[in-house]
Amino acid sequence: MSTLAPTDAVGATKQLPPGRYGIAGLLRSEWTKLRTVRSTMWTLAVTVVLGIGISALATAETRAHWSPSTAAGFDPISTSLIGVFVGQFTIGVLGVLAMSAEYGTGTIRATFSAAPRRPLVLAAKAIVFGVTALVVSEVVAFLAFFVGQALLSAPAVHATLSTPGALRAVVGSGLYLCLLGLLALGLATLIRHTAGAISAFVGILLVLPIVVQALPNSISLDVRRFLPDRIGAAIITLHNGPYSFSPWTGLLVLCAYAAGLLIIASLLLVRRDA
Repeated sequence: MSTLAPTDAVGATKQLPPGRYGIAGLLRSEWTKLRTVRSTMWTLAVTVVLGIGISALATAETRAHWSPSTAAGFDPISTSLIGVFVGQFTIGVLGVLAMSAEYGTGTIRATFSAAPRRPLVLAAKAIVFGVTALVVSEVVAFLAFFVGQALLSAPAVHATLSTPGALRAVVGSGLYLCLLGLLALGLATLIRHTAGAISAFVGILLVLPIVVQALPNSISLDVRRFLPDRIGAAIITLHNGPYSFSPWTGLLVLCAYAAGLLIIASLLLVRRDA
């Protein structure tokens, strides 16, 4: 049996030099991981197709059955942005996969070995995903609006970006989708399991409103304004009810949700094993 020479034994016990890395290197790494995963491209493609397609179907159906009575209270802006409520699920799934996929395959251990400062890794992942989600979401929102308004030809009521509230609704829709994606990323970091994180995300969007709706009206009307689905509805709608936040206030509330989850997830990343 061969034995290690004294110099080899000393060398074997030495730790590898930590090296230098910063946010720029982590951003490049996270961008490479995000764009080279096949599920990312498929999820983004589904987001674009469904976000624009559902809006086109809704506006085309409205135009096909247009009548003078339809014009009363009709909101062409929210009708052309209805696909946003489908896109929120695909963006959420992508936000979950951006983190949970690494836990599922075990590559998260290699990531944290190469970059031990875990909060910095999460920050880089959130920045890369957030910018990607924002660009795609804004493209979907603008295209859905333009396609929808083109289909709402005369005599149907239609709008342009210069219509009061239109630009705010379109830009706000993209921001809404981006923030929901970051919220899903935070959930995935906390739960560390794809199915569990997706279930929690869908529960927040679909199940929680039903639970709140079952509460007495004196409670549910005040609580509902804090739910993401009500915030999204207030963003794309020109005329909000008395129990809804204004569009920008709602986005700030949603931003607080996403930031809070990411901060908590960052703290737990340091304490947990990979």
